Amino acid sequence: MPVAMAVLAPCSRFARMAHRAQENTANSHMEGDAEGRVWRTAPGAHALLQMCPLPHAMCGFGVFMEVPLAGFCQGSSSSLLITDVFKSQDSSSDHLLPATCPLSAMEATADFVVESPDVVYGPDAIEAQYEYRTTCVSREGSVLKVYPTSTRFTFRTARQVPRLGVMLVGWGGNNGSTLTAAVLANRLRLSWPTRTGRKEANYYGSLTQAGTVSLGLDAEGQEVFVPFSALLPMVAPDDLVFDGWDISSLNLAEAMRRAQVLDWGLQEQLWPHLEALRPRPSVYIPEFIAANQSARADNLILGTRAQQLEQIRRDIRDFRSSAGLDKVIVLWTANTERFCEVVPGLNDTAENLLRTIQLGLEVSPSTLFAVASILEGCAFLNGSPQNTLVPGALELAQQRRVFVGGDDFKSGQTKVKSVLVDFLIGSGLKTMSIVSYNHLGNNDGQNLSAPPQFRSKEVSKSSVVDDLVQGNPVLYATGEEPDHCVVIKYVPYVGDSKRALDEYTSELMLGGTNTLVLHNTCEDSLLAAPIMLDLVLLTELCQRVSFCTDADPEPQGFHSVLSLLSFLFKAPLVPPGSPVVNALFRQRSCIENILRACVGLPPQNHMLLEHKMERPGLKRVGPVVVTCPVPCKKGPAPTAPNGCTGDANGHSQAEAPQMPTT
Repeated sequence: MPVAMAVLAPCSRFARMAHRAQENTANSHMEGDAEGRVWRTAPGAHALLQMCPLPHAMCGFGVFMEVPLAGFCQGSSSSLLITDVFKSQDSSSDHLLPATCPLSAMEATADFVVESPDVVYGPDAIEAQYEYRTTCVSREGSVLKVYPTSTRFTFRTARQVPRLGVMLVGWGGNNGSTLTAAVLANRLRLSWPTRTGRKEANYYGSLTQAGTVSLGLDAEGQEVFVPFSALLPMVAPDDLVFDGWDISSLNLAEAMRRAQVLDWGLQEQLWPHLEALRPRPSVYIPEFIAANQSARADNLILGTRAQQLEQIRRDIRDFRSSAGLDKVIVLWTANTERFCEVVPGLNDTAENLLRTIQLGLEVSPSTLFAVASILEGCAFLNGSPQNTLVPGALELAQQRRVFVGGDDFKSGQTKVKSVLVDFLIGSGLKTMSIVSYNHLGNNDGQNLSAPPQFRSKEVSKSSVVDDLVQGNPVLYATGEEPDHCVVIKYVPYVGDSKRALDEYTSELMLGGTNTLVLHNTCEDSLLAAPIMLDLVLLTELCQRVSFCTDADPEPQGFHSVLSLLSFLFKAPLVPPGSPVVNALFRQRSCIENILRACVGLPPQNHMLLEHKMERPGLKRVGPVVVTCPVPCKKGPAPTAPNGCTGDANGHSQAEAPQMPTT
């Protein structure tokens, strides 16, 4: 039985395919099955399917569904014709979605146009004039003087998204196999039965794919939301091409089964697609990871450090060439290593680091991969807590103008901590004790059971509150900080389902104390995989953004240390002299507001002054130009428990302000 498969096609090749398919829809006819499910077929569908980069063995009849194009052709009112239908090789199987099933929530999309003389939508790029307003502060005696400043930027974002490849170091690990499986499951639109009902593939947990942003207020004063991915043209995750390295020779299907992350029904469907994917040999230096990892190490790059570096570079070039890629991004998701000592003359400069590699002196495997990526012009992202990006690697990245980012995926316990401590200190409570305990049973937990590797993780997890404490001199004297203890234990039985327990003790007014205790069950790899996806998509997007100022008209890009990614890392790297921000919502606002600036939108300030005025007088100019927005679901005001029509204190509710449209 044929079933619907929607493949998002942002690149020009797929747009042409969709256009040719659309020309044939006038001659299409309706077909159905015994269960009453209906689909539409069209002449030429088979030829279209032959051009599709998905497995030909799955191709069936053609089905066409129209959905808006999510930010890939901004400025156009047309919709993208989604094509391609697949039938299971087992005709009795119903694991793919029927044509009449609604699109999943992640595919709610909206094209929008910013109607402003400061924004120009060209065929190749979006150019936006943006006024960046901030303040400078100086101290004169006991007085702080604040000076508002303004800088005019011109942002340029290339609209053509590339064919993007991702190389994962540790491809056969839990994170690598889960991310690959997730993209395949979404590409194939898989569904599978579980004990709680049928589940469908989605990208929940991804900021870019499942998050939304507010464009502003409509004529009725209601916020209009669009998907995060609609702000600027982004690579569609379903179009990513994967490759990578691993010290274990298991193919991706066997690695998926070893990881024990996915439901069995999903594993069975993915097996034939993952079985042919096998990691390239990787670098194994025993002294950098736990001794208990030696049993896995059967797929190795041999030779000197210089020879290993050259082999990694050849692998990157081979992948780029054989897969026909425009760009490659390398992401470290392998074992946590011990810290590498930064030694003058060894790894403190780019020149010294390259010489160290040639001489075969101490260098970590992750640093070897970072150097190889930088030399090949590929962005490198470090998802583990060790100090991969030593000063010499950072200098090399800056010399080559290549993006690097890190360190350590921020997924579960630490993400909660960055929110909760922000809440506590932001509320004026003096947090004095933070105790974090967790146990897990996956290979990451086994590797972290060795003291040197645990120390790397301990440093990463402990630094997440530093800026929050330093930012409140009312509560904390200089040098004062909370007691902070981190414990990690290896418990094989719990597998990838990590248990995290936290206790936060804070001082209250008049000598009181407050203690919060949390228990968090973190599905480790299912939380990490969408973060890995966001890292890749946002890094690639940043590669297409350039800007200049009135004072410096020469175009430039972001600093090679891509601190914009801080939202996704436990211990974010920043350029020298830059403040480190760990508060989660400040980090998210940074990403959103920079992307808004690229299309000439003001930063999101959450003031909503339109709703706070005694006499509403703000005018809204022009119509709101949006197609298929994500609606703001706002129900009636809740009834107060005392029977009043206002709030629980008996206050009457103010009428909603009338928003003029002209």
